[in-house]
Amino acid sequence: MLKVTFPHIGNSHIPFKTLLSELGVEPVIPPPISARTITLGTKIAPEFACFPLKVNLGNYIEAIEAGAEVILMAGGVGPCRFGYYGEVQREILADAGYNVEFLVFEAPKTHPLELWTKIKHFFPRHRLADFKRAIHLAWLKAEAIDKFDRLVAQIRPQEKVSGTTSAIQAKFYHLLDAVDTKVAIKRLADDFINELQNIPLKDQHLPRLRIVLLGEIYLVLESRVNFQIERLLGEMGVIVERTIYFTDWVRDQLVLSIFKPNWNKASHLLAKPYLQSFVGGHGIETVAHTVAAGVNRYDGVIQLAPFTCMPEIVAMQTLPNITKELNIPVLSIIIDEHSAEAGVKTRLEAFVDLLAHRKNRRVGGRKLEVISGN
Repeated sequence: MLKVTFPHIGNSHIPFKTLLSELGVEPVIPPPISARTITLGTKIAPEFACFPLKVNLGNYIEAIEAGAEVILMAGGVGPCRFGYYGEVQREILADAGYNVEFLVFEAPKTHPLELWTKIKHFFPRHRLADFKRAIHLAWLKAEAIDKFDRLVAQIRPQEKVSGTTSAIQAKFYHLLDAVDTKVAIKRLADDFINELQNIPLKDQHLPRLRIVLLGEIYLVLESRVNFQIERLLGEMGVIVERTIYFTDWVRDQLVLSIFKPNWNKASHLLAKPYLQSFVGGHGIETVAHTVAAGVNRYDGVIQLAPFTCMPEIVAMQTLPNITKELNIPVLSIIIDEHSAEAGVKTRLEAFVDLLAHRKNRRVGGRKLEVISGN
């Protein structure tokens, strides 16, 4: 059976594993991202390549060591270098002596016939019924993860016993990976959401900081490269509202972009006073969501960006103006292979303390509970 792998991005390996298994190939899940993963990728990548490309290469090498023969990779269009990842990574791995095929999925609206030819070549089960079942099961798992994670972000800052939510979350991921029917996925999701909702909470009437987390999709979704930023903030008592979820991205790129060309019109209108041009990646969205955070009186915004990421760097230049005009503090964190958890955590604690001080002055003596320095 053909062995197929793909890069880690958040918990997407759970639905991808189901998708590939249902289509008749053997999924090879790269080991969780570690210092070794980053070292392997950095060693063979161009020095100024953006960080996700380096981590992806490390994923591939570790998966090839486990027997992977084909690498599944998304393509793209526009100014962001992500559109070139597939071909660049193919050449880098070949130069390093790794003999592996690449299956790059471009947007269906670009080359639909070419996409279908690739599918028939690599996947033994490619009847319409096969694809319908595989995609449906994978989508149910992806939706369950995103729904669960949204609730986790609300509950973790309020839990009485620190770590309770994270323990339930880890158990949910593990069990969701093992189930393989629609009924089992729904039952598991319902059971664990109910368990989350029954976690003992602190005083829910206390004011809490609300921070919007945005930026480049890989760094926002992949907790092993962003130093578990959502968990860290949640444990400090901060409610985090992430602007990017895996199912949202798939829906936008594979459905709305085809059937509703103006799906992103609202973001362009919000960003227009500060950024008029399409810069690729999530640059427009970063600016638009920062504006929305200011208008809706969130306490702050955190932007995550890989070093040398052009779309986020362009967006970053507009953020001081938004901060000044809409009174919304923004912390931009640039991450590469030299970043360390201690440094990121120190910056987060300082930013949260600043926001708490600002909010304490507004809420009239009802002091926020902020937990830092653990």
